[in-house]
Amino acid sequence: MSSTRRTARHRKPQRVLAIGVPLALAASGVLAYGSVFGLGEEERAAAAGAPSWATAAADGFASVDALGQNGTYGGRGGRTVTVKTLADLEKYATAPEPYVIVVAGTIDMAPVGKEIKVASDKTIIGSGTLGHIVGGGFFLGRGVHNVIIRNLTIRDSYQGVWNDKEHDFDAIQMDGAHHVWIDHNDLRHTADGLIDVRKDSTNVTVSWNRLSNANKAFGIGWTQNVVTDITIHHNWIRETEQRNPSTDNAAHAHLYNNFMEDAPGTSVTSSYGNYARGKTRMLLENSYFQGMNNPAIRDATAALVQRGNIFSGTKGRNESGGGTAFDPRKFYGYTPDAAGAVPALVKSQAGPRGSLGTATATAATAGAGATAARTLTVAKDGTGQYRTVQAAVNAVPVGNPSRVVISVKPGTYRETVDVPANKPHLTIQGSGTSRKDTVIVYGNAAGMRKPDGSGTYGTPGSATVAIRSDDSQLRNLTVSNDFDEAANQALNGHQAVALLTTADRIVLDGLIVTGDQDTLELETAAKDKPGRVHVTNSYIVGNVDFIFGRATAVIDRSVITLKKRWNGTSAGYITAPSTPAGRKGILIHRSTVDGDVAAGSFHLGRNWHPGGDPAADPQATVRDSVLSAAIKRTPWTDMGGFSWKDDRFAEYMNTGPGAGPKSTDRPHLTDSQAASQEVADWLGDWTP
Repeated sequence: MSSTRRTARHRKPQRVLAIGVPLALAASGVLAYGSVFGLGEEERAAAAGAPSWATAAADGFASVDALGQNGTYGGRGGRTVTVKTLADLEKYATAPEPYVIVVAGTIDMAPVGKEIKVASDKTIIGSGTLGHIVGGGFFLGRGVHNVIIRNLTIRDSYQGVWNDKEHDFDAIQMDGAHHVWIDHNDLRHTADGLIDVRKDSTNVTVSWNRLSNANKAFGIGWTQNVVTDITIHHNWIRETEQRNPSTDNAAHAHLYNNFMEDAPGTSVTSSYGNYARGKTRMLLENSYFQGMNNPAIRDATAALVQRGNIFSGTKGRNESGGGTAFDPRKFYGYTPDAAGAVPALVKSQAGPRGSLGTATATAATAGAGATAARTLTVAKDGTGQYRTVQAAVNAVPVGNPSRVVISVKPGTYRETVDVPANKPHLTIQGSGTSRKDTVIVYGNAAGMRKPDGSGTYGTPGSATVAIRSDDSQLRNLTVSNDFDEAANQALNGHQAVALLTTADRIVLDGLIVTGDQDTLELETAAKDKPGRVHVTNSYIVGNVDFIFGRATAVIDRSVITLKKRWNGTSAGYITAPSTPAGRKGILIHRSTVDGDVAAGSFHLGRNWHPGGDPAADPQATVRDSVLSAAIKRTPWTDMGGFSWKDDRFAEYMNTGPGAGPKSTDRPHLTDSQAASQEVADWLGDWTP
């Protein structure tokens, strides 16, 4: 921020290889480093510029690093192929190479009941609502891993017998697979179960699916080993008699925000709902049960912990007990929706989506006129085209019309990087398996004098990485400013930016951005210029005003980590927006605020009016997020003589020990206000 602002003094950052994240948070595994990306250099280059559905990664237990696999990202980075025949679908699904397979029509299985044996590293996705698999499904055998099955309708293997013991025709069956994401499918009318997760399959997430019109919805387990970790959320399970789901000997079964419905007046009557069998440990939260018989049951040997569920028109067994709940946030970050909102939410959004799997001309998509992204490689050991990131940036032509990817091999690059405004469509991404493998770090601060004697750096000039060009991206990296405050107490100007953006349509995905004061500066090229930034699946670490600026910024599904200051004290401010009037400011959405700091020591933010500008109208909204006890009971505060109450600060539906009730010192959005403060309202006509 502006050097006219009062300098705060705080702790010396840890050296970059320690990343600067408190050990307590690292141990918790919340949004674990590396869980979002697991690609090699060539795969990243191929994936760059692909539509978001082709590069999507799982949440829940499928996102957790385990068994040698870093999260679940399917065929991302492999070639994208479009299939319309059974022969082509089977050819690519069983191939040893990674593929993104787009199903763009109805494929009839022959013989009926056929289950294609899917190999590892595959994404199988329907093109809009066109992808139908009829009369069969998919099988994932032992050791198969990193598979995404998404946006498909898999239906009609039913053979005329309701509780069929002769035909094991499932929609999706896995025996000993791991890291599987089943998302946004419509599964219905099969001979046996819709989904079977068997024989120690683990690290599975099942999300946003419609499961219906079958005797058995969803079976899990059938082994004496207690190893399966599974997340089941935002599914609509209706008109299924049993296994809704049945969970047998699962180590951790996290079920939340599901809608279980037994509609009256139909031929299907539920026998039971969610069932914890054997030695299962199940956490069942914020789900909605409508008309179900025996909605929640458990064996005497199982643990079933309930919280926040709604039961409407149910009868019979509704059980809990047998042990204490596990904490899913020790494995991954999540924010459950309110149970009352679940039926409408799931009915409108579960199942295949027209926006997923639709054709886009990218480097990974075959078709006339597709333009391949140009890739430049960086390796400090000389095995790439360039030894520094800045050298690769310098090699990008001015006014480049299409995506240029700078693929940076693992290592620590001690340099500053400046992407000028005249080089748009630039992606800088680490090629390691984790965001901590590739580190760009420097240690400039606002008050330090430039080597050429032209004055001090100032706050923006201290940035380790500056992105000034539109439509640019940073992925799978750590960006750090390791300015040593303890050794520079005499310096006037301790602001030390790790990452600066001053452009529009910027994607920051899978990053660690770490510093102390002014870590992440989100600006625009000028006051009258737009500047939208979308931050996802990232860590942002700091202590004073460390997410700030006048850009329109969304921080989504990320972890905001609070640090002590250089002298070990706890006090700070997360946000310091300087939003122009009439624009959106900073939105923190579905994220977690945590860190090894004292309780009640941090503000959510304060209002920055640069240079005392009364026309600024700072805005920050924190919603649907988990707040640690570090957040003050009065979370907003004044800055520079301006009252925060004259600007725009609010919360909505936050949880955790740092959340608090609405008051004059803690404004909350109403439901109608919240409806106009969604991510789409911030990003407008831009879909990252």
